[in-house]
Amino acid sequence: MPAIFTTGQPAAASDWFATSAGRAVLDSERSLVGEALGAHPGLPWLWLSPGDPGHDAAGRGLHLVRRGDRLTGPVRCACPLPLPSEAFGAVVLQHVVGNGDEALLEEAARVLAPGGHLWLLVLNPLTPYRWRWRGCGIASAEPLTWRRRLRDAGLAPDAVSRGVGPSWREQPATEVQNGPGFRAAYALRGQKRHLPLTPVRQTRALPLPSAAPAL
Repeated sequence: MPAIFTTGQPAAASDWFATSAGRAVLDSERSLVGEALGAHPGLPWLWLSPGDPGHDAAGRGLHLVRRGDRLTGPVRCACPLPLPSEAFGAVVLQHVVGNGDEALLEEAARVLAPGGHLWLLVLNPLTPYRWRWRGCGIASAEPLTWRRRLRDAGLAPDAVSRGVGPSWREQPATEVQNGPGFRAAYALRGQKRHLPLTPVRQTRALPLPSAAPAL
């Protein structure tokens, strides 16, 4: 299956998240990821992360690790994902998408069931913690950019993001706040709605021809 990931960021991201600074971010996100995966218990979940999280998630689902342009785990693949459409109640993309990864985001939206939620966890470009990934080739963007990308993928993003992780010290910070602030990372949630995101213009009903008079 051909790979269509286009940036070098994911390989750098997986390396950085294996460091103590990166592990502090992932450990901070553990409860938030668990909340996201458990939000739709009637359906399986899909979770993509930059490395081994070191813990198991509850419920039924598929966890894959992104290394470079490949996803590894129970399934080894690239993009497009060899998964059925609208099969997962929750999808978590934990630090596995960057600039140029619109194809993976669109694939994640494709496999998400109507009414389900996609959670996007990305690094915060405004945090002092960014000095800890400086020089690693990891790009980051503000919530406005990612909301636009979620809409482009056909999802309805929440108006408020959630800040998570440390601000400077290399130690987990498990409490979550409204807005990214100076936290190392933030989470955005988008929903796949049953109805179109934009109103569909109703076609005008054509008048029926008058009936011919009976003879």
